Amino acid sequence: MRPLAEWRSPARLRGLLFDIDETLTTEGRLTAEAYAAMERLKNAGKIVVPITGRPAGWCDHIARMWPVDGVVGENGAFYFRMSNGKLHKTFQDGHAERARNRGRLQAIGERILAQVPGCALASDQPYRETDLAIDYCEDVPALPLEAAERIAGLMRAQGLSAKISSIHVNGWFGTYDKLAMAKRLFAEAFECTAAQLQKDFAFAGDSPNDAPMFAFFEHSVGVANVARFKGRLEAEPKYVTRGASGAGFAELAAYLIGTV
Repeated sequence: MRPLAEWRSPARLRGLLFDIDETLTTEGRLTAEAYAAMERLKNAGKIVVPITGRPAGWCDHIARMWPVDGVVGENGAFYFRMSNGKLHKTFQDGHAERARNRGRLQAIGERILAQVPGCALASDQPYRETDLAIDYCEDVPALPLEAAERIAGLMRAQGLSAKISSIHVNGWFGTYDKLAMAKRLFAEAFECTAAQLQKDFAFAGDSPNDAPMFAFFEHSVGVANVARFKGRLEAEPKYVTRGASGAGFAELAAYLIGTV
């Protein structure tokens, strides 16, 4: 990972895709600095799209209220975006399949809670449409990363895809991920090919569930706290900010709009 200062000509890029938790936010809070940076990107004409593991309930609000062009949620289960003043929702799976899977995920979650002391269902689980989120350090006393890896292993043993974020372990039925739905969003909403997405946009993240994005984008960036997962990333970002979390996001935004 190279320092962000070594990145040449970032201002030519069309936009930024980015994780939310501990990439945009700082210790669970969206700071004024980070929100203002997001708004400056939008006002500069950049396409701005969060790519998150957070639930459908949150993403409904994000798509409506934040200065963004759309949002991918639940690790690639859907994208939401405003168009002509209306919220449009596109899911990977149909309504009946999502409803059927929620019951199966609930049972798996109960077994995991019994086998990994100290973890809990994520507090945002009631707002999820498609996945199971197990909290290992957000609203519970922080567990070691080894516990998160054990939770992911238990999910995979039950046939789920599983990814570790900075706060949760997420599991879902299916093989989709953040990258697959990001490609679909950009093809359908912006007539942007995968090749154009890869070279004309940047991605910022901080944790293992961002690895497919780090690998795909020519211009991938980790905020400084990505170092927490050193040795646990299937692919590393090409660049890293000096600042952590929201401060790192604001630093990156300044590079993209040419104010540094």
